[in-house]
Amino acid sequence: MTTTTPANGGDGTGKTAGTTPRRRPGVLPLPERGALLTTAAAALATAASTALAWTWSSDFPGDLTYYGSPAGLQLITLAGGVLTLLFALSGLGVRGFGWLTPAGRTAPVLFAAVATFAVTWFTLGAIAVDLGGLVNLEAGGFIAGAAALVTLLGALGLPADRTDPAEAGPAPGAWHRFTGALAPVPLRKPARRLPSWGEILVIAAAVGAGLFVFTYGIDAEDGPPFVGYLIFVALAVPALLRAGLIGRLTAITARHRSVALAAAFVAAACFPLTQDTDQYTIIGANILIFATVALGLNVVVGLAGLLDLGYVAFLGVGAYAAALVSGSPESALGLHFPFWAALLTGAAASLAFGVLIGAPTLRLRGDYLAIVTLGFGEIFRIAMLNLNGTTGPDVTNGAMGIPNIPNLVIFGFNFGEPHEFLGFTIATYGNYYLLMIFVTAIVVLVFRRAAASRIGRAWIAIREDETAAVAMGINSFRLRLLAFALGAALAGLAGTVHVHVVTTATPEQFQFAGPTPPNSAFLLAAVILGGMGTLSGPLVGAALLFLIPAKLDFLQDYQLLLFGLALVLLMRFRPEGLIPDRRKQLEFHETGQLDVPDTRLPDADQALGGSQAKA
Repeated sequence: MTTTTPANGGDGTGKTAGTTPRRRPGVLPLPERGALLTTAAAALATAASTALAWTWSSDFPGDLTYYGSPAGLQLITLAGGVLTLLFALSGLGVRGFGWLTPAGRTAPVLFAAVATFAVTWFTLGAIAVDLGGLVNLEAGGFIAGAAALVTLLGALGLPADRTDPAEAGPAPGAWHRFTGALAPVPLRKPARRLPSWGEILVIAAAVGAGLFVFTYGIDAEDGPPFVGYLIFVALAVPALLRAGLIGRLTAITARHRSVALAAAFVAAACFPLTQDTDQYTIIGANILIFATVALGLNVVVGLAGLLDLGYVAFLGVGAYAAALVSGSPESALGLHFPFWAALLTGAAASLAFGVLIGAPTLRLRGDYLAIVTLGFGEIFRIAMLNLNGTTGPDVTNGAMGIPNIPNLVIFGFNFGEPHEFLGFTIATYGNYYLLMIFVTAIVVLVFRRAAASRIGRAWIAIREDETAAVAMGINSFRLRLLAFALGAALAGLAGTVHVHVVTTATPEQFQFAGPTPPNSAFLLAAVILGGMGTLSGPLVGAALLFLIPAKLDFLQDYQLLLFGLALVLLMRFRPEGLIPDRRKQLEFHETGQLDVPDTRLPDADQALGGSQAKA
C-alpha cells in the first residue's frame, strides 16, 4: 500500500510538523488579552476612586475631602484613568474604539497607565508630606493608590506593538518601549479620510481642547497641583503620540493650514474671557511677547542657521526706541507718537541695528559668529547703562531706565482700563494680551510667507550646506544679512508692545541670561525646545519656558538645574524638538527612508551556490 505524504510536510491535519500553528489575524493571545482586561478594570477602579475622599483635611490644595465631587489633582487622576480605559478598550478590539489607536495598541496603554500612576502616587505622597504622614490619607486615597499600581502592572505585562498579533519575534522590554516613545510613529493602518467639514470640526475640537488644557494649567494653584498637571501632560502627550492621534491631527491640519491657524488665533483670543482678574492674563501677555521674539529668532537660527547669542538686544532696541517716543515724562526726546508710529519706530530702529551689526559680522561663521553676537548683546546693555548724563549723553537715564510710559490709547480705546465685552470683563493686561495676539498674527504671517518663498528655500539651503548653496549660485552673504535684518525687525515689533506692558525700559531686562525671560539664553532654548525652522515650535517652547518658572516660584533656587536637566533629556530622546521639522526627523532618526534599496534578487548567491553544488 502506498502512503501519501502531504505536500507541506505535515501530518495531513493541516498543521506543519515541528511548528506552532499560527493564530488567526485579529485574535489576541490569551496573556495579552488578560493584561488588557486587568489594565482596563484597574483603570476604571482608579477613575471611580476619585469620587471618594482622599484626605480628611482641606489644608491640602484642592480640598480632596468631598465624596462624589472630584477636585484638584483628583480631576487629573480621573482624566488619566479614563484615558487608560479608552486605550485598553481599543486594544481589546471593542467595536467603536479602534479609531483611538491607529498607530499602536499597547504603547498608548503603557504611557497612559504610567501617567495615571505617577499623578496618583505623587498626590498621595504630597498629602503625606504636607500634612505630616500617611495617617492623613482616607480610604479613598489607599484605594486610588492600589488601583493605579495594578493599572501600571497590567500595562507592563503587555507585549510591544505589532502590526499582526500573530507575528513572531522577541518583544522589547517596557523600558525600551518607554524610551522610544518620542520617535516618529508610522500609522498601523491607513487613515480613512473625512469630508472637509468633518476635518474642520476635528481641528476646532482639537483647538478647543488645547485651550481648555492650557487654561486649566495656568489656573492651577502653584505647588503640587501644577506639578501634578505637568507630570500628567508630560506623559499623556507621548501616549497620544504613540496612539497615532497626533499624527492624524497633523495630517489634517496640513491639509487645512489656514483654517488651523485661524482657529488657533480665535482660541487664543478667547483666553482673556476665561479670566476675571489680571493674575494670569499678564502671564499670557508675556508668553505672547516671548513667543513672538522667539519666532523672530527662528528666522535667524531655524531657517538661516545663524547662531545668534545676542538676539535679545534687538528686543531692547525696539523697546528703548518706543519708550523714547511714547510720551514718557522721563524721555530725553519729549515726543509722544501714536502707537502705530511708535511701532514702526521700534521696528525700524531694530532693523537698522540689525543691518549695521550684521554687515561686518556675518562674514564670520559658526562659533566666531556666536561670540560676536554675544558681545553685541553685552555692548548694548552696557551702552544703555552709560547713557545716563554722567558717563555719556543723557538719553536712557542709565540704570533707572525710562519709566512711567503711559498706557496706549488706540481709536479712543484705553488699554489701561477694564472693558466689558459680551458680558465678560477684560482687565488691563487682557487688553494688551489681545494686542499681542494681533502682533503675533503679523509675525506668524511674515514667517510663514518668508519660509515658503524662494528666499526661505535659499535660507534652508544655506543652513543645510552653505558651500553647496554658494556653488548653486546663491548669494550667501546677502541672504544671511536679510535674515538677520528681518529677525531684528520682528524683535523690534515685540519690544514696542513689551515696553508698554511693563511701562518701563531698563538695561537689566535685556541680558544674555537672567532670572526671568526674555533673555538670549531662554529665547534660543525656546527655539531649540520647540523645534527649529517650524512655525508652532517656538510658540510652544516659549510658552513652556515662561509658564513653568512663573508657576514654580518655590523651586526658584533650582530652576537652572532643572532647566539643564530638561535640556539633556530632550537632546537624548527628542533632539529634533517637540514639534520637529520633517528634515530634522530624518536627520536625527534612522527611518530607513534614505537607504539605498537592494536590487539584487533574494537569495541569488545561495541559489547559485546550490546549482554549482548540484553540478
